[in-house]
Amino acid sequence: MAPAYGDNARPSRIGWQLPPFYWPFERGLIHPKAAELEERSIAWIDAFGLYPDATERAWGLASRSADLVSRIVPYGDVEQMLLFAQWCYWAFAADDWQDSGAGAGRTASVVDQGARVIRALESPGSGLLPPGPHTAALEDLAARTRVMLTPFQLRRFTEGIQEWVLGAASQAAHAERGTMPSLNDFAATRSWIGGTRFLLTWCEAASGIEVPAEVLYSAPVQALTEAAGFIVACDNDLFSYNKDDHHEPLEQNLLNVLALEDGCTPAEALPAAYALRDRSVTLFVRLREQLAQGADVQLGRYLAALEHWIAGDTEYHDRAPRYASPRNRNALPVEGASYGITWTGTPSDPSVEPLPVPALAWWWQQLDDSSR
Repeated sequence: MAPAYGDNARPSRIGWQLPPFYWPFERGLIHPKAAELEERSIAWIDAFGLYPDATERAWGLASRSADLVSRIVPYGDVEQMLLFAQWCYWAFAADDWQDSGAGAGRTASVVDQGARVIRALESPGSGLLPPGPHTAALEDLAARTRVMLTPFQLRRFTEGIQEWVLGAASQAAHAERGTMPSLNDFAATRSWIGGTRFLLTWCEAASGIEVPAEVLYSAPVQALTEAAGFIVACDNDLFSYNKDDHHEPLEQNLLNVLALEDGCTPAEALPAAYALRDRSVTLFVRLREQLAQGADVQLGRYLAALEHWIAGDTEYHDRAPRYASPRNRNALPVEGASYGITWTGTPSDPSVEPLPVPALAWWWQQLDDSSR
């Protein structure tokens, strides 16, 4: 089924058929317990009354967080994945709250709320958040997370939320000023806004991956991790463009950033966006192959988890009603709506040179001479 955009809806600035996606990854992976994860997640949502009415509930469930988790962690532990899915449902609700604010004081609100959420995770029962369903759900998530994750994983997860809040605050500051970031500024924080460490901590935990800190935080592994986060963020910006194109000022989306920088329309910026994405994918594949040589079991599993994250996230976005039947064009999510994306084995930009984006160019410096 094609994307759903309602009757007499305004046209899309970029169209509803996205160009083919360069795809050197395995397709179609999904956890066999995906349906169970969704059923149990919805029961948890309803137990806390996370959404105030049937319409908000329908749009909250349209995020299909259980499907996201099942695609990016196709072989994980069910109980850890359940908690991961519930965190994602909660995070989507928080993200929508952040996106809904406008005008003076928005940045202060994001920072204030974010600091309180972080402390609630670090110290459950700290009493910094107002009573209500969202706080009760968060306190439940925080308490169970402290039991389920190791201290190292919990620290990484907390740092992931800190990055997410900082990225959201940066976004809010631009929106408050009515400015669009430069491509370099945008690229520097885009993986934070996408929740890279927030997500990857659970990908690792649910898959039983424990890479030593000195390996995980080495420059080549961090470059690969950041590249994966940027690729996922690029895909998110492509799929979410039509969902957010009613915002004034325009959403801080890769296409809008490139359109302003290059003096063109968002539709005309599509080739440049795909070029950025595809050259990042090419770098990812080369650096991943370099790291795989001589990698131990744990690092090898981490490299595979990064691939699963990229692949699963793109396939998830293709099908999620949140994106394929956006709320600014539909009264309710449309079941079965899909972008119907296609695939190609050839990058739109075949260059293997570093991207002309200083904030990202350091990824290519991690390649050995034999990999350049």
